[in-house]
Amino acid sequence: MIIFFIKETRKSLEFNFQELVRFSMTENEMASSTRSETSRSFVCEICVETKLRNESFSIKGCSHMYCVDCTVKYVDSKLQENVTSIGCPVTDCGGSLEPEYCRDILPEEAFDKWGKALCESLIPGAQKFYCPFKDCSALLIDDAGEAIRESECPNCHRLFCAQCKVAWHAGIECADFQKLHKDEPESEDIILMKLAQNQKWNRCPNCKFYVEKKDGCSYIRCRCGHAFCYHCGVQLSTVSHGYYCPSCNK
Repeated sequence: MIIFFIKETRKSLEFNFQELVRFSMTENEMASSTRSETSRSFVCEICVETKLRNESFSIKGCSHMYCVDCTVKYVDSKLQENVTSIGCPVTDCGGSLEPEYCRDILPEEAFDKWGKALCESLIPGAQKFYCPFKDCSALLIDDAGEAIRESECPNCHRLFCAQCKVAWHAGIECADFQKLHKDEPESEDIILMKLAQNQKWNRCPNCKFYVEKKDGCSYIRCRCGHAFCYHCGVQLSTVSHGYYCPSCNK
C-alpha cells in the first residue's frame, strides 16, 4: 500500500508540475501583452484619460505630454486670454509651445490667430489702436508722424477721426466732441447717433454708413456705390443733376 501511494504521488506531482509550467507560460504571455498595451497607451495629465500613443503631443523642452485634443483646447484658452507666450501647463516647467511647433495639430484659424497675436504683441501699445467700427476692428498703427484728423480705415474704407479714435465727426471739432463725450458719458454709438441727428446726417440704405449732403439735389451716391434719395432713401439709378424724387417730391 505504501509503494502504491508513493507511485501515485509521483504521478500527481508530475501532473501538477506540468500544470504549473502551463500556468507560468500563460502568466508570462498575459504580462507581456499587458506591457505591450501599456507601451501603446498613456494617461493624459489634463483630461486624465487613457489615450493611444499616436494621440499624444509632447511639449517642447520638457518630458510632459498630453493628448492632442487637450493641447489644442489649452492653446485656444490661452489665446482667449490674450497670452501669446504659451508654456507647459505644469507650473514652473520650462517647456513651451510655439505656433510652428504646433502647426500640425492646430486648426488653421487658431494658427492664424496665434501668429496675428504675436505680431501685435511686437507693436508698442502707444502706437496701436483699432478701427472704431465694431464690425471691422482692424488693427491700425499710429506712426506718430503728422497729426491728422480725418482718416480712412484701409480695411473697411470708412472714415474715422484719428485723434478721437471714433467714427468721423464731420462738422464738429475734436475738443467739442470730447467735451460732449465727457459731459454725457454714454457709448460712442449713442453719441454718434446724437451727432448725426444734430447735423441732419442720413444713413446709406445699403452699407448703413452716415452720409452728409452739403447742397444740390436729392440724388446722392455713397462711397459703397449705392445711389439713393437723400431725403426718403429710395434707391435711384439716374446720375443726372437736378434730380427730382417722385417718391418724396423733393
